[in-house]
Amino acid sequence: MMTLRTFLSRATLAVSLTAATGAVFAPSATHAAAPQVRSQAPGFYRMMLGDFEVTVISDGTVPQQPDKLLTNTHPEHVKKLLADAYLELPVETSVNAFLINTGSKLVLVDTGAGELFGPGIKGLNKLVPNLRAAGYEPEQIDAVLLTHIHTDHSGGLTVGGKQVFSKALVYADKRDVDYWLSTDNMEKAPADKKPRFQEARTALDSYVAAGRLKTFEGDTELFPGIRAIATPGHTPGHSFYSVESKGQRLVLWGDVMHVAAVQFPEPSVTIQYDVDSKAAAAQRAKAYADAAKQGYWVGVAHVSFPGLGHVRANGKGYTWVPANYSTGQ
Repeated sequence: MMTLRTFLSRATLAVSLTAATGAVFAPSATHAAAPQVRSQAPGFYRMMLGDFEVTVISDGTVPQQPDKLLTNTHPEHVKKLLADAYLELPVETSVNAFLINTGSKLVLVDTGAGELFGPGIKGLNKLVPNLRAAGYEPEQIDAVLLTHIHTDHSGGLTVGGKQVFSKALVYADKRDVDYWLSTDNMEKAPADKKPRFQEARTALDSYVAAGRLKTFEGDTELFPGIRAIATPGHTPGHSFYSVESKGQRLVLWGDVMHVAAVQFPEPSVTIQYDVDSKAAAAQRAKAYADAAKQGYWVGVAHVSFPGLGHVRANGKGYTWVPANYSTGQ
């Protein structure tokens, strides 16, 4: 049996050896460190709006250069506002779509970009897997409502040459359809704008051929509780969608704004993507003022996922108040 004197003697020797050699004696590890995952959880978020269930579906994020894209401002000023919001260039920008389950219909507002932003954009084309993670299949969608026919809102209609929503009717304002599917407009467009027209055809042609593209004109009730609101400017037929149930209201804004850190404090800032930037700025000012006054929910395509919140007036500008996260309904 080891005596206390023997134990202390051996302990002293071990300390002396460590000090002399610099070696540290420790038990050998039995498990390696856990590998890094480096991916997000499935991108969906649910809330109840009266009797309607609203699920935000993420198509992912895409890096953008607001200092180069924003107009009616200066790049250095944009960089300052981004820095104030702890954002660095390029800014990862959310692409959000909104699924409304009315109890009798499944209505999807916008579809993300699909694969039309190109294979180099790894953060997009996630709408379908995220839709499935949220508990739905593309074949269950009854209607797709397009806020407008820009690639990051309509591109997800057709992926790999196949219709993603094989049973859905697709709705868009007639002015947008007439503009983006016009061969004359495509031929007259500057070279850098022509791809948008071709991408519109890639997304929509098979739905047109199948007789499943439906147009409306101006403010129109499409389904009980779901109404289109004409907001031309960003594109000729840009539309909001107002969703109402049991006295609660959500207005889906499409692309009335793109960069929250800049365009909420300074609504006059526009973007190169606007077809008519002056009209787009006027629609933005009107939308901000109404949302702040009425206090209804707002859903935004390019505000950080899930893009749900409220708008509060703040001096000459506005503040975005994101939804309080909840796991209970």
